[in-house]
Amino acid sequence: MSTKTLSLHHIIKESKIKSEKKPVLFMFHGYGSDENDLFSFAGELPEELFIISVRAPYPMQPYGNAWYAIYFDAAQGKFSDDKQAILSRDKIANFIDEAVQAYNLDSDNVTLLGFSQGTILSYAVALSYPEKIKNVIGLSGYLNQDILKEGYEKNDFSNLNVYSSHGSVDQVIPIEWARKIPESLSKLGIKTSLNEFAVGHGVAPQNFYQFKDWLIKNI
Repeated sequence: MSTKTLSLHHIIKESKIKSEKKPVLFMFHGYGSDENDLFSFAGELPEELFIISVRAPYPMQPYGNAWYAIYFDAAQGKFSDDKQAILSRDKIANFIDEAVQAYNLDSDNVTLLGFSQGTILSYAVALSYPEKIKNVIGLSGYLNQDILKEGYEKNDFSNLNVYSSHGSVDQVIPIEWARKIPESLSKLGIKTSLNEFAVGHGVAPQNFYQFKDWLIKNI
């Protein structure tokens, strides 16, 4: 099957299992990266998954892409363009619908795998549109309440599963930010814990094998 032209550029790895509706995993890379980054995991993930790795919509110079701009200001420090992030949140939500239809995938078995900025967007999509998402694997990110859809607290999260991990010496996104995730999700009735690894802003091998095992149990 060839990659189809949809609203966001992406690459695919087809499921090796023949079935009418295939489970799908969407990958969302971090700030300054591209669709090839997380795709390096694809060959090691469960064969029944149809994998779609997505390129963020805002190109950077001289290379890489972003889901939203990050500004560096002497007075305010580092801050995010939340308006742009909300646009990307809805671009992703729409793209999921497009891709599920275009590739004939199982709309009831959608997993989001994000890293850093891609994780922040994955949480935003899943909490804003939980009817679209079954699983979230959030690596090295945090929950930005300011980019969630208004009234999201009233959504039904009973079918949403979340795996969350972070490097304990992350120099990009402080571990303290990530440690707030379980409590915030618990208030919504979503049970999860933060899995910490002694690394910086990256994914340790044991982190990969842990979330892979979690994924196998939840797809």
